[in-house]
Amino acid sequence: MTIDLNVVELKELDASIVEELSELLIDIVEDGASIGFLPPLSKEIAKQYWKEALGSGVILWIARSENKIAGTIQLHLALKQNATHRAEVAKLMVHPSQRRNGIARALMNTVEDRAAVEGRSLLVLDTRSGDPSNYLYQSHGYIEAGSIPNYAISADGNLHDTIFYYKIISPTYHASCLE
Repeated sequence: MTIDLNVVELKELDASIVEELSELLIDIVEDGASIGFLPPLSKEIAKQYWKEALGSGVILWIARSENKIAGTIQLHLALKQNATHRAEVAKLMVHPSQRRNGIARALMNTVEDRAAVEGRSLLVLDTRSGDPSNYLYQSHGYIEAGSIPNYAISADGNLHDTIFYYKIISPTYHASCLE
C-alpha cells in the first residue's frame, strides 16, 4: 500500500499545529507508547509540551498524510563543545491508525539525512524494552548499547527496562563539527 506522505520541518508552531500535535500525542500515549507521558494525558499538558518543544538545538518534523499529521520526530543536537558530533533521535510518533505505512522509516531517514548535514556522526536514542520500535531501530542499523532496568513507569505502575541504541552515520570525525 502506497500512501501520499509529505515530511516537513517545522520552524515554528502555530495554534492549529499545536492542536493537531497534541491530539497525536494523546492518541499515542493512550495506545501505550512510552514517550515520557502517562494516560490519561490532558490536552493542556500535551499543548504545553508542544509549545515548548522547539527549544535550542531541537529540529522537529511532521509527516502529513491525507492532509493530517500522521507522525512526527525530533532531532536534538548536542550543544556542548565536546558533543558537537552527536545528536539524539527523539519523540518518534506515528498515529496508531497510520502504522505499517512506512511513515516511521521516512521520518528516520529524514532525521539521519539532516544529522549528516549538521555534521553529526553519532546518533543515539532509547526505547522501552519489548516495544515494536526496537525492531524498527534495529532494522535501521541501530546497535544496542545496553539497557537500564526499571527506567520508565507505565500507567499500571509497572517498571520497564529501556534499551539505548546508537548508530554511526559517518565513519570519521569531521573538523566541521567544531565550527
